[in-house]
Parts: sequence; C-alpha cells; structure tokens
Amino acid sequence: MPLKILISGAGISGPSLAYFLSLARSRSGQDHHITITIVERFPALRQTGAQIDLRAQGIEVVKRTGLLDAIRARLVPEEGVSYVNAEGVVQGTILANRSGKGAQSLTSEYEIMRGDLVGVLHDATKTLDRVEYIFGREIASFTEDEEQVHVRFSDGSQETFDLLIGADGQGSRIRKALLPPDVPAPDPYRRLGVYVAYFFIPRIPSDDNLRRVYGCPGGRMIFRRSHNATETQVYFFLRSDEPGLSSISRADIETQKAFWTDRFRDAGWEADRFLEGLKTTRNFYCQEVVQVKMERWSGKSGRVVLLGDAGYCPSPFTGMGTTAAFVGAYVLAGEIVRNPNDLRLAVGNYERILRPFVDEIQKLSVTAVRLAMPDSQWGIRVIHFLTRWVCWLRIPEIVARFSSEDKGGWKVPEYEELEGRLGE
Repeated sequence: MPLKILISGAGISGPSLAYFLSLARSRSGQDHHITITIVERFPALRQTGAQIDLRAQGIEVVKRTGLLDAIRARLVPEEGVSYVNAEGVVQGTILANRSGKGAQSLTSEYEIMRGDLVGVLHDATKTLDRVEYIFGREIASFTEDEEQVHVRFSDGSQETFDLLIGADGQGSRIRKALLPPDVPAPDPYRRLGVYVAYFFIPRIPSDDNLRRVYGCPGGRMIFRRSHNATETQVYFFLRSDEPGLSSISRADIETQKAFWTDRFRDAGWEADRFLEGLKTTRNFYCQEVVQVKMERWSGKSGRVVLLGDAGYCPSPFTGMGTTAAFVGAYVLAGEIVRNPNDLRLAVGNYERILRPFVDEIQKLSVTAVRLAMPDSQWGIRVIHFLTRWVCWLRIPEIVARFSSEDKGGWKVPEYEELEGRLGE
C-alpha cells in the first residue's frame, strides 16, 4: 500500500516537504509509494506576504535539491541596510556580502518575497502525479493510533492517513490539537514584547534598493524597503509590555490600522507618508513577534508531526525562519524515505537530528532586542554613534567574510536520495 501523507498548510515548509519526497522517487528510479495531499484552509494559494530570505544551511539545501535557479530568478535586488536619523541622514550602511565567502550580512544574497517563494514551490509540485492540493478546506479534528491518523475535514468528509504534518505556521491549529486538553501544557510561545505590522505603499523615486532602518523614541522602529518598480514595503515595530496587545492582531483590519496609526503618528522621518499609504493599502498584516518552543514536535504515536514555524518558529529577528522551514523539510523527507516502514523511527530521527540546529537558531537575547528599540532619544543617539563607528571600521563586513556559512557549525545531513532536480 502507498504511504499516505497529509500536509496541513500550503506555505513554504509543507510544499518543500512534498517536493523533497517526490524528488527522492525521481532520483532513485524507484517508486517509494508515497502519495501526498496538501490541504489549505484559504480558497486559493496565498502568494502574499513580506520579504524573507535564505541563509546558512538553507542555501545548502536548495542547492542540493535543484531549487536554486528558480529561486534566483525571483530574488529581490536589495543591496544592503542603511540606518537613518529623523532627517533621513544615513548614519551607517551594511552591504550584502556578495563575496561568496563567509556568512550573509543583514541583507542576504537570497532575499525574496514570501509570495514568490510560495509560487516557486507550488510550481514545482502542482503537476506531480502523487501530490494533490486541496484549497478551501481545513482539518476539523483528528485522532491518532499506532497505525494511522484518522482525520475529519471541515466539509464533513473523513479519511485516514499514515502521517499528518502540521505545516500551518506560527499559530498552528495542528499544534494546538496535539496539546492534551485535560493537562496544563507549557505555553509554546516565548513572547518578546514586540509587535510588527507590515504593508505596501506606492514606490517613489527616492525609494532605492537599500533598506532603511529608522529608530524613534518609545520603543519604535521603522523599516522601508522596495522589492519592485512600483511598490515599497513598510514595517512598523513596537516594543511594549502593555497587557492585552497580543489580541490586536485578532481585531478587524480597520481597528488594527487605527492602532498602528495612533502609535506612529508622531514618529517622524517619513511616518506621515507611510500612514497615508496605510489608509488605502490592501496588503496589510500584523502579528506579535514570538518564538515557538516545544519539548517535542510529534504526537504520542509518531503519526502527527510539526514542521517549520508550527513547531519551532525562531522569530523574524533571527532571520532564520525560511531556512528552518527548508532544513526541517529536508531532514524529515530524508528520514521518511529511509524509514518508510517505521514512521515512529523516522519522526524520532527527525527530532533528534534537527533539535541541535533549532536550539542554535533560536538563540536570541531579549535584552538585545529591547536595547535595539530604546525608549528615549538619548538611547537612539547612542545607537547612531555606535552604528557610525562600527560601519566606519567595516566591522560587519569583516565579521561576515570570516564567519562560518553554517549556523552554529551544524552540518546538513547527507541524503543522496534528495539531491538533484526532478526528472534527472
């Protein structure tokens, strides 16, 4: 019987897993008897979202698996990061490391819009004979036993699978269902006290290909970055310990916009322009910045497992979320292919092998995050002073050039079955 796998979520990690599993069958010349269903609660593919990037071990994975050229064709031409004051005067600039040596800087060589990367992965998997996408449906409930996962969908239909993958993001419903209802479970969120909103506005001639970073008093920070000839992205970051702010992202869109307008109306620099664009933008999203930390990523029988942000979101401040999705999918696919008749072993190996990497990428100092968004103008001046000196001494360039490409020294495992391109 074919191995039936159900993936919840058609973002990045889920389709990556489907691609890698299909790649194994193509490369080996053997039929691994794997059928994959990807269910997505939205009615169509969500090719929207902010700018993301690949770094460190994630670059190695896309190189091995033949995705690099397709990703390169959709890259954003961001050249680096400039820090500015309220008058727009540059305090320091850190360029992308394009030397081919060392680690990525604040701007990666592989910057891409989330929607474009989702499109690349969908294009790579949508025509595969054993991968099926189902949109407008979600998993209403599931139960697992030693042999199968029994799933009931939102349309009332039911089906059994050998493995259920929760690849449904930071707010994963699969993760919530995995937590025992009658036993208090640790909060999976490590809350950083930071909230972010991002949206698109029309691009103007002064919006170049350098990301601008502007800090202002009150624990606030603004990014401006452009990804195409007509649009500019704006990011508002707010550091706050106010109780109840976690719920703002669940309010209606107009309430969310009103909240961010109120908090940034006196921010200075180009905030007035950004807030004017906020009124009419159709591409808007806000969320609390968190990390997801779980003691284990699978259910009691090993038939349900979490992947990517659903199990180990590292937070945007680490820059490793997309890399974690690719690396996690690669390891999980490799272990499934090697152990198709013992999924408990495959899932156990996935957790054991990947855990050191996740622990490494989730290292994040909350104190450093808070210091980067000070309350006072004096704190902003200190940051500008340090930025000028660090950039003048070219310390970021030197650090990037002589740092290891592999985050924390963790090496991507070798899975020969997953290397190459589909059809080769």
